[in-house]
Amino acid sequence: MHNALRTVSFLALFACAGLAQAADDAKAIVDGYMAAWNAHDANKAATFLAEDAVYFDATVGTPQNGKAAARDNVIKVFVGAVPDLKWEMTSAPIVSADGIAFQWKFSGNNTGAWGAETPATGKPLSFEGVSFIRIKGGKIAYQGDYYDALGFNKQLGW
Repeated sequence: MHNALRTVSFLALFACAGLAQAADDAKAIVDGYMAAWNAHDANKAATFLAEDAVYFDATVGTPQNGKAAARDNVIKVFVGAVPDLKWEMTSAPIVSADGIAFQWKFSGNNTGAWGAETPATGKPLSFEGVSFIRIKGGKIAYQGDYYDALGFNKQLGW
């Protein structure tokens, strides 16, 4: 009986260690992803995304489906419009084996165009939000961003 209890205890400890390692991996993936954004390297940031990743910006309302769409329609747009961007975690993240949630602050100067019809304003911006990221197979499978778009737009004079 004691051997069976020891075996169960050992397996439980091993499982907990595995979950802790997976949570550490999720944090490391997001840290690398944010570092690529902060290096202003959209292509590097996209390497952290799964091929079928979904990027959902709640202020836009339409998800970007797939790595290429997220890279081209979100990451490249932000890096191009705010080439000195800084994206930083501002709270201790909530981490599990398959995901992470955290508050953040995004700041920089809008010196690049957002698109053909939205030229650069030359104005500084700083806004806070929260991201919910799901990890699958060592890649970001889902990212949902929620932030104050009204405050963001007011800072740029829109």
